[in-house]
Amino acid sequence: MRAQGSGHIIQVSSIGGVKAFPTVGLYHASKWGLEGVSQSLAAEVAGFGIKVTIVEPGGYATDWGGRSAQRATQLPVYDAAREAIAAFRSNSVPGDPDATGAAILKVVDAKEPPLRIFFGSGGLPMTRAEYARRIATWEQWNDVSLEAQGALARK
Repeated sequence: MRAQGSGHIIQVSSIGGVKAFPTVGLYHASKWGLEGVSQSLAAEVAGFGIKVTIVEPGGYATDWGGRSAQRATQLPVYDAAREAIAAFRSNSVPGDPDATGAAILKVVDAKEPPLRIFFGSGGLPMTRAEYARRIATWEQWNDVSLEAQGALARK
């Protein structure tokens, strides 16, 4: 890609790379890691004409959490967390895997593709709410953040 001066890398992450849910922490760790390395990669290769896009799909009508999933022994103390996430999933409209092909091609063919794009209807509203909570917390604790920088910041 560097030699030809162009290219487009598509990384498939998840809405779980933006917001974490109970019971799938290791999954989130892998997606948050993919998000970070992909954003860094995008900055590293932009000068070579190479684009990077992180696709962040919501839930799809697949067997993602079904028979193919490997699970540890479930501890009863986490039943409430599992029930909460199951209720959340049951109220979500899953995406159609067959619809993603045309959407991916639109992203690949875009002259200026996004670094990140949600696939599905839940990503944007969920992330708006998540980031609003984060910003409110950061603003509430900003005095402590500045204090933690120490006296060098005041010079």
